[in-house]
Amino acid sequence: MQPEDTKHLEALNEIRTMMRKSSRFLSLSGLSGIFAGIYALSGYAIAVWYIRNRLTGLRSAIYESAEPFTLEVFGFFILDAILILGLSLLTAYYFSSRKAKKNNLKLLDYTAWRLFWQMAVPLTTGGILSLALLLNMHLAFIAPTMLCFYGVALFSASKLTYDDVKYLGIAQILLGIVSAFDLGNGLFYWAIGFGLFHVIYGTVMWFKYERNVE
Repeated sequence: MQPEDTKHLEALNEIRTMMRKSSRFLSLSGLSGIFAGIYALSGYAIAVWYIRNRLTGLRSAIYESAEPFTLEVFGFFILDAILILGLSLLTAYYFSSRKAKKNNLKLLDYTAWRLFWQMAVPLTTGGILSLALLLNMHLAFIAPTMLCFYGVALFSASKLTYDDVKYLGIAQILLGIVSAFDLGNGLFYWAIGFGLFHVIYGTVMWFKYERNVE
């Protein structure tokens, strides 16, 4: 290959890299996924401890309408979920902004907002449906609904970020379908999807994209 051809090839590769950076959100951090998984597993452990100490059992709490699902019980689960979500979002913002700064990228650019809206529709739909199931006491279907809609959101958004995200989305969808055939163990599947899967995904992402630049 002639030197002139080599220069053209390098220029072409640079153009492709610039186009990829401008069309995809590449500031997602694997560390934020790991921490989100840890938060979810911690929240699951606290929820199981609460259920086993305040109610007669996990499965009966889901199946028996006579169980005392009072305002206190609802309040506990809502608070637990809000804390997990809040910590996950704060951690994701911290690590993603740090990664963006290292790579000389703008965190909240046009692509980031496109990614946000791409995920917002399925996540909002799943959240409203889960709330409706909660208010109508169809508790056993909440976990499958959350997992499936979250998986759809990830799969849909993967075209705007790392391709690896779609595999996490597919795994969440499949887990949600499995949990729909094993009603009563929703918290367990929720912990696997939002906890274990995130830890595995975050670890793979960190080793694949971030380890050599830390």
